[in-house]
Amino acid sequence: MMAASLPRRDKKATAGHLKADLNRADNSSGVRQLQELLDSVLNPEKPAADTEALDWCKCLIAGGEGFDEFCKTVRSYDNATLCGLVWTANFVAYRCRTCGISPCMSLCAECFNNGDHTGHDFNMFRSQAGGACDCGDANVMRESGFCRLHRLRTGENVPSIPRDLLLMSEMVLPHFILCIIQYLRDGYIEPDTSTERDLQKVLQQLEPQISFLEELTKMGGAMRTVLTKILTNQQTFKELSMGQEENLYAQKNYDKYLSALQNSGLVSLEDKAQGATADAPVGAEGGAGAMVLLGTPAPESPDESSKEEDQDAGQSVGQRKRVKLSSSTKDPCIIESLKHKCFLEELLFWTIKYEFPQKLVTFLLNMLPDQDYKITFTKTFVQHYAFIMKTLMKSHESDTMSNRIVHISVQLFSNEELARHVTEECQLLDIMVTVLLYMMESCLIKSELQDEENSRHVVVNCSEALLKNNTYWPLVSDFINILSHQSVAKKFLEDHSLLMLWMSFVSFFQGMNLNKRELNEHVEFESQTYYAAFAAELEACAQPMWGLLTHCKVKETQEYSKTVVRYCLETLQIWFDAIGFIDEPAPNQVTFHLPLHRYYAMFLSKAVKCQGLDLDSLLPDQEMLMKIMVHPLQIQASLSEIHSNMWVRNGLQIKGQAMTYVQSHFCNSMIDPDIYLLQVCASRLDPDYFISSVFERFKVVDLLTMASQHQNAVLDSEQERPMLEGALTFLVMLTSLRVHLGMTDDEILRGEMVSQLCMNDRTHSALLDLIPENPNPKSGIVPGSCSFEEMLSAVADFKAPVFEPGGSMQQGMYTPKAEVWEKEFDPIMVVLRTVYRRDVQSAMDRYSAFLKQSGIHTGNPWPPYKERTALHPCYKGLIKLLHCKTLHIVIFTLLYKIWMDHPNMSEHVLCMVLYLIELGLDNQVQDNKEDEEPCIEEHCHDSWFPGTNLLSNLHHVINFVRVRVPETAPEVKREAPPSTSTEASSYGQNSRRLTGNWRENLREAQVFSLVAERRRKFQEIINRSNTEAAQVVRPKSTSTRWVPPGTPPQLVTEILEIRESMLSLLIKLHQKLSSKQNSLSASWLEDTDTSRHAHGDGITAIERILTKAATRSCQIKRSIQDICGKVCPPVPPKKNSPADKKTMDKEERRQRARERQQKLLAEFASRQKSFMETAMDVESPDTEAAMDLGASEVMESEVLYDCVICGQSGPSTEDRPTGLVVLLQASSVLGHRCQSKEAKKLPTSDEEHIYAADTCGVAHDVRLTLMQRFFKDSSCLQSVSIGWDGGVYVQTCGHTLHIDCHKSYMESLRNDQVLQGFSVDKGEFTCPLCRQFANSVLPCRPGRGSEAGAWHTPTSKKTFVLVKEVEDLQEKLGPFPTESNLSKEMELVIKDVKNTTQKKYMDYGKNPGSPDNDFLFMYSVARTNLELELVHRGGNLCSGGASASAKRSCLNQLFHVLAMHMRLYSIDSAYNPWTKLTQVTQDREADGFDEERPEVPMLFRDVLSLLIIFVLTMPQPLRKEHFSCVVKMLYNLQFTQAVAALSTKFSPEERQAWRASGALKKNLENADSSCEALLGHVIAELSKDKSVYEVNAEEALMLSSSVWSPQSIEFSLQQFCLPFLRLSCLLQHHLYGDDLTGCPEEEEFMSLAVCLGLSPSAPQPPNVVHSASYLNWAVGAFDLVTQWCAEVTGLSQMQADQSLALLVQEPQWTAPRLLQLPDNYNIIFQYYHRKACSACKKVPKDPALCLVCGAFVCLKGVCCKQQGVCECVLHSQHCGAATGIFLLINASVIIIIRGHRFCLWGSVYLDAHGEEDRDLRRGKPLFLCEERYRVLEQQWGSHTFDHINKRWGPHYNGL
Repeated sequence: MMAASLPRRDKKATAGHLKADLNRADNSSGVRQLQELLDSVLNPEKPAADTEALDWCKCLIAGGEGFDEFCKTVRSYDNATLCGLVWTANFVAYRCRTCGISPCMSLCAECFNNGDHTGHDFNMFRSQAGGACDCGDANVMRESGFCRLHRLRTGENVPSIPRDLLLMSEMVLPHFILCIIQYLRDGYIEPDTSTERDLQKVLQQLEPQISFLEELTKMGGAMRTVLTKILTNQQTFKELSMGQEENLYAQKNYDKYLSALQNSGLVSLEDKAQGATADAPVGAEGGAGAMVLLGTPAPESPDESSKEEDQDAGQSVGQRKRVKLSSSTKDPCIIESLKHKCFLEELLFWTIKYEFPQKLVTFLLNMLPDQDYKITFTKTFVQHYAFIMKTLMKSHESDTMSNRIVHISVQLFSNEELARHVTEECQLLDIMVTVLLYMMESCLIKSELQDEENSRHVVVNCSEALLKNNTYWPLVSDFINILSHQSVAKKFLEDHSLLMLWMSFVSFFQGMNLNKRELNEHVEFESQTYYAAFAAELEACAQPMWGLLTHCKVKETQEYSKTVVRYCLETLQIWFDAIGFIDEPAPNQVTFHLPLHRYYAMFLSKAVKCQGLDLDSLLPDQEMLMKIMVHPLQIQASLSEIHSNMWVRNGLQIKGQAMTYVQSHFCNSMIDPDIYLLQVCASRLDPDYFISSVFERFKVVDLLTMASQHQNAVLDSEQERPMLEGALTFLVMLTSLRVHLGMTDDEILRGEMVSQLCMNDRTHSALLDLIPENPNPKSGIVPGSCSFEEMLSAVADFKAPVFEPGGSMQQGMYTPKAEVWEKEFDPIMVVLRTVYRRDVQSAMDRYSAFLKQSGIHTGNPWPPYKERTALHPCYKGLIKLLHCKTLHIVIFTLLYKIWMDHPNMSEHVLCMVLYLIELGLDNQVQDNKEDEEPCIEEHCHDSWFPGTNLLSNLHHVINFVRVRVPETAPEVKREAPPSTSTEASSYGQNSRRLTGNWRENLREAQVFSLVAERRRKFQEIINRSNTEAAQVVRPKSTSTRWVPPGTPPQLVTEILEIRESMLSLLIKLHQKLSSKQNSLSASWLEDTDTSRHAHGDGITAIERILTKAATRSCQIKRSIQDICGKVCPPVPPKKNSPADKKTMDKEERRQRARERQQKLLAEFASRQKSFMETAMDVESPDTEAAMDLGASEVMESEVLYDCVICGQSGPSTEDRPTGLVVLLQASSVLGHRCQSKEAKKLPTSDEEHIYAADTCGVAHDVRLTLMQRFFKDSSCLQSVSIGWDGGVYVQTCGHTLHIDCHKSYMESLRNDQVLQGFSVDKGEFTCPLCRQFANSVLPCRPGRGSEAGAWHTPTSKKTFVLVKEVEDLQEKLGPFPTESNLSKEMELVIKDVKNTTQKKYMDYGKNPGSPDNDFLFMYSVARTNLELELVHRGGNLCSGGASASAKRSCLNQLFHVLAMHMRLYSIDSAYNPWTKLTQVTQDREADGFDEERPEVPMLFRDVLSLLIIFVLTMPQPLRKEHFSCVVKMLYNLQFTQAVAALSTKFSPEERQAWRASGALKKNLENADSSCEALLGHVIAELSKDKSVYEVNAEEALMLSSSVWSPQSIEFSLQQFCLPFLRLSCLLQHHLYGDDLTGCPEEEEFMSLAVCLGLSPSAPQPPNVVHSASYLNWAVGAFDLVTQWCAEVTGLSQMQADQSLALLVQEPQWTAPRLLQLPDNYNIIFQYYHRKACSACKKVPKDPALCLVCGAFVCLKGVCCKQQGVCECVLHSQHCGAATGIFLLINASVIIIIRGHRFCLWGSVYLDAHGEEDRDLRRGKPLFLCEERYRVLEQQWGSHTFDHINKRWGPHYNGL
């Protein structure tokens, strides 16, 4: 009853009434009424979009109040101490490493700006997955970093909340939440139905409801507590969730929910039944295989159950491996279906089912500040973890979903307390590892490594989507996150079954992405799976490993390392068995992925370095070590093969793998552990075995023969040299790197830094990126370690960014200090760290440049030898490598081969050989007791060398060597060989292996080879370790092609007489290198000073070695002296072999080509120079020379132009005109000038604004509009100039071409389809000579260059005569141009000029298109170009001289073209301003003017416009005397205007005084050039009739507190007249080639006056200059002035204030400036990146700012498009006449829009290290770089964007 009547009454009243009921002691009736009401209102059968229910809820919750007031009230009880603000992707947040405890810590901008982080290591970042603010959470960050609001523990002093306030919420919300859940249940459709499920639609309808929940969470702690109670209360859930029996809808709903639940376990129900049979013996623990995840029942196999214990049970190929769950995973919740006990659980369940809708995620996260909620939610999340990952794998939108999952999990797992809690209570670790295993199980394939047929190992398939799309990322990221907590990591390391599971997970990646070398065809399809493989190993294996390693740093954690090492070895053994590995790797295969090896290596390294464990206790037996070493060694050899181009047929991707393997983000997890592991193996295995293995793997065994020719079965000859170099370099690396063998973290960091800086100068960020993170954290958090910054300042100098205008923008770079080059440059480390081989060369070039510069060494230096850190005692065995006979034989052989010039030897080989000798000398084996290795007579090398010590072997002489050579070899003697002597020194070498006869009693030589030797050693070791392993060694003849003594017939045995020792070879090589016979005298060793040998070439290196050897052993010293004493000339090597001849020819040919090129270049340069000179002097012919010649000759000499296309030189003629290459562009630079010297500030708050009213462009517009209201239009259009905005600027590079040549050039460009940065259809091209951008050709008028001489003659005519002549010239029409090619071209250029700017910048007249309008536009073009040149000269002409800009000026030609065009218009003589300037006219009859508006009074006219009009309309060429006359007459007008304008600024009293004093001066003789007389006269005249002085009498009083002195008056008059003088002078300079004289600024006025001929006398001293003294009147001054003033006072229609505005012109404008930007970029960013666009009221995705006027625009925004043109382009047209300079707020870079093209200019904001941060990726604080901003401003002002910036592209109106 009640429910029915309620909705009809007012909702508010009802709510109040109910609340009162419920507050009574007996509230049962109230409860019942509410219940009924809610049932009817919140009926889920209504469509969700109906908002009625929502309104009801709001009213009920507020209990009768307004909802907003209720929110306020609840907020006042907020007791939260955390910020907890949740944000979604793309939000800008901050991270401070100084304050963070967890690396994931983040702050919202508000908390960051309210906290104190000065000097901290922080950055701004764009959130990728979303996040939440951690301010106030002491578990994640230090309290010192909290902001002001959250530091105060606000919770403690909040009053407790009145019970009745939230009473209604507690009643209403459970039903509301249930209602949402019912909608979710109802809307869900399983994905496998064929209809595309419309989950989005359901979510959209629920949007208002979920938003309402979100609003509630934002009300603060009090409301969150209520919500937590409801969400976690199990009782409420039980009562409401099922739905009442009678409600069918709710029942149906509930059934839907149950069926959705059934599939939520990792195992679905039908699989359970199936699995029971297969897994019977294992019982409940048996997991389901991969197939279950794919949704199909797992195939049964009879042998499954019996073999379940064996992880690698043999399976049929079609069947996937099953993984047994560890026994500790007793928790069935991973496998079973989910069961829900409260609303929160079901809500999360639906969140997952709907694939994490953003709104729901935000709601769940917004609740997190509530502690109870946080704990319950975390447990719920863990409980659903397996289900989440299962959903993720099936999702189509896995990227978005991954981000949302991490958004949640990072909030939960970053908190150590919480993570530990759920690890203990909910088996979080078990769940994670199990789920990871399941995930990877879905994409396993059989491994093809080693034994393809019988391999039982499975690896992940890198081409599966799971790996390719990184779908595993959220899981792995969570795992790494929780392992960063010590308590959790310890739990993991203590749980052996978990470790074992983890190892089996890692083994899935062992050997993935196998490469097989293509030997015949090039591979058809290059797979790019290697990205996935490297990413997977790094993220899924290496990062968890580094996480675990951080907790194994102290002695107490020894046990952990031992355990991990033990499991690694076990798993490795299983792996070797599974792939069927015995002792030889399969040929032509390589995998870069050996995570098990790397786990083993890194834990070994940590155990020895940090935990003090003994290495031997952690190592397996020798046999296992031999196996472990094989695959990492295979990778090193393959790297060398790849760089030797042996894998080219596998495509580029194999190079990509080789590069990624050593790249900075991967090297510390890949190549470093591999090399360390090889070092460990080398230090524990027999050195002869190890060395021979290396040469065999590198396939260069056949090369190591004394014979000059050999056969190599496995390598082509061009690959031998790089492979040999690779093998030797690898050995040097192996024996000299100490990264894991004893270097401290600081030394490692220093070494890394030095090697990166030596390759290239680096920016700070590049360096941070290039230095591997893990063994040495860069942030310097580790106490006691040196920080990155300190280390950087120790090894490098900062080079501040430099700016050449027009050059590229440099960034701040770090460059190595001199002492670093001298002492620390380590080429071996550089080779290890270079991704591109060219970087090694670059390092060497920089090194040699340093040596040259500092005068240490001038030649081509060799890589310096660097002393090494001492080895950790554990690794001393590594030195044995350097002291083993096999290596010494190799060294001896190579020295001999190099000396004999055998093929395929190189300087690099010698360099590495010497390096090895030197390493051996520096690292002596300590104990020289030979007892440990009793000399068995089988020691085959005894024949070569007596012992193993390098020192003693150095001087051991080897007499004979037996070699096997092909019959064709030069060594073969034609007569029978002598019988072999049986002395111990005749040792043979077969061409394939080193051989020696090692039993003295045997007559014939045995074949001894590296390979055979290796096998024997292997056998020995095996026999020593286990007797029955003998049958294991079956020599595979296929893989080694070992040749038994019965060699093929074409090989013959020869005996070579050698009689050399290593020492003697070294000395001979020294002679060979220094090409002197006895380069070392016997006494050479006396002055042993090793320091001078540190840097230099091979000669130095040999000297250094000999010196070292001599100081260590007297015997060697004696030997050296002996050898040096009896130096014999070396056997002359055969120099005439064809190969040598070829190389010589090549060299000579190169040399000749070089010389030819030099000659050509020189010739070209001289031609260009002479051309430049002629081209540049077009405008200023040499006057004096012309004067000397007779007039007749003068006429002959025409200006000659060079055409840069056809190269001919000649005059420009009517038929074949020549033109200047010009660029026409519209420009509004002039219009943006202001009057104040200060640039305008960019607004960075709502209070600041920019007003455009005071700019030059606006001022001129206002003036013209005002004139047009009152005066005749045609007269108005001659009284001002336009072109301040959108004027056409013409510039040239100074090169000329024939116009017909240009046309054919354009044709060829049009047909040339190469991508050009310009549009040929728009007439754009680049100058054929200097490649400067251009878009038109300005014809040069034919004419005699020196005619100027005749027109220059100084005149003696009287002023009035000249005035009359000028008048006559104006009357006389110039000869009308005849129709010719030239005139056609001129017309075309005029058309180009008009097309350059927009229509609106040309039509200012009342009737568009009228000749007057055209006339105005034409003379304004001239004005614009003059004004701009003045701007480029710095606004004045003080610098004088033909400045650079004048050299390239085309004003002369431009004037002629314009003049020719303007001759079409004649000025009506009745209105000719000239008459008004020079004659006092009788008053015309007034009646004739009634119907027509008056003309513009002379005092209102723009004098400069008049000057240009006169010059352009008079017949050309104009005599200079006439030009000067025009200037003089106009100066009178300009001066009068100045006086009139000045007089308006006086107070009435002052005016009165000046008027009186002027009247007195009037009668003096030179009154007409007296300033006072004229001033008085003007004041008197303007005071008549309608006086302009009436207007601002009161204002003037306020202003003029200061009295005007004669000096200030003079100064003000000069300032007023200066612009006129400057431009007249400039015009004269261009027309007549007069030089501009430089002068100090204070003398500028006078020097310009002299230059223009206003003052005939010599210049006066500057302090007595009187501007009035330059006046030259043609008629009575006072009469003329009276006439001019009368025009103004006689205006009947105009108001006095309007005429005053026109009278006071402002000719002074300062140079154009861009806006002034704040110093710190953050100020701009914070204000603008959230600012809404004024047009569309939305926050733009890419906001941009115009740096010229401060407009805020949307870049690329569709919202602000007009007619298909986006806002930035529109604005650039409106503000800069198609030139726009925009700062992109979100990227900190500036883009330039020029017409239809745009380019990225760079950034004017740099960080503390002088670097740009494009796109704000690093987010470091950025500061304004003044120099760059000046360069930008200068390019804008000088219109050189097109020339300086190279990378232009079309924007298609889309910006």
